[in-house]
Amino acid sequence: MYRQLVVRLAALVATVTLPLVGVAAPTAVGAENPYERGPAPTTSSVLGNGSYSVGSTSVSSLLVTGFDGGTIYYPSTTSDGTFGGVVLAPGFTATSSAYAGLARRVASHGFVVFAIDTTTTLDQPDSRGRQILAALDYLTQRSSARSRVDASRLAVSGHSMGGGGTLAAANSRSSLKAAVALQPWHTTKSWPGVRVPTMIIGAQTDTIAPNSSHSIPFYNSLTGAPERAYGELRSEGHLAANTNPDWQGRLMVTWLKRYVDADLRYSPFLCPAPSSTSLSDYRSSCPD
Repeated sequence: MYRQLVVRLAALVATVTLPLVGVAAPTAVGAENPYERGPAPTTSSVLGNGSYSVGSTSVSSLLVTGFDGGTIYYPSTTSDGTFGGVVLAPGFTATSSAYAGLARRVASHGFVVFAIDTTTTLDQPDSRGRQILAALDYLTQRSSARSRVDASRLAVSGHSMGGGGTLAAANSRSSLKAAVALQPWHTTKSWPGVRVPTMIIGAQTDTIAPNSSHSIPFYNSLTGAPERAYGELRSEGHLAANTNPDWQGRLMVTWLKRYVDADLRYSPFLCPAPSSTSLSDYRSSCPD
């Protein structure tokens, strides 16, 4: 009788405790995210440079195929593991040096940023899109910075025709974690095939790629993207990517942090929609 009672009690304990095996105790948001980099964001930190000191290395056109070299910007530390990678493509007639300020800003928040030169400064958006992807492959497979990059967490960005190339690249490679198109220009206005979280950053006074015929139609067409957003910089023109205004940096960094790093600490900066006198328009699917 006693033996039967012990067996029954043991069975009862097993039925209560077995469902709990393997269930982790509650943790703070992001505490188990291996991709978090840097301190928790604040309203001031996302407007300026990040906490990482930044190094850089030039990439000669003689070392690459499919594009024309450029400069890689990266967090100087090696103690935080690998970082997400971003390729940044220039606009029509521009070169990578025009985007050094923006590239350094993004890198200082914990990304390896490859500002590239195109094969010619006159290359059209679809060509720039192919060059962006070639540069991503070089960055992760052959570059001197490849050991700093997590090849599973990559993003694309670009300005003007480079922004159009960004949409083309995202349309071609759905494995990308994020895309950020800066004052984008493209003759193709509809991008329902993009399956990448995509942000469009327009400029209120842009007369080269007017928002009404470029950024806004691009944003509206991104019906296949899991998340999308459109931010419009008040009183800024087409060269905002070159002048590197703080709110452009904030929008770009928070988007990359949320989707390349899966860092939920940045979600409140995207949803509910940010409001500022520095923005003349903002629309989004309100990321989770």
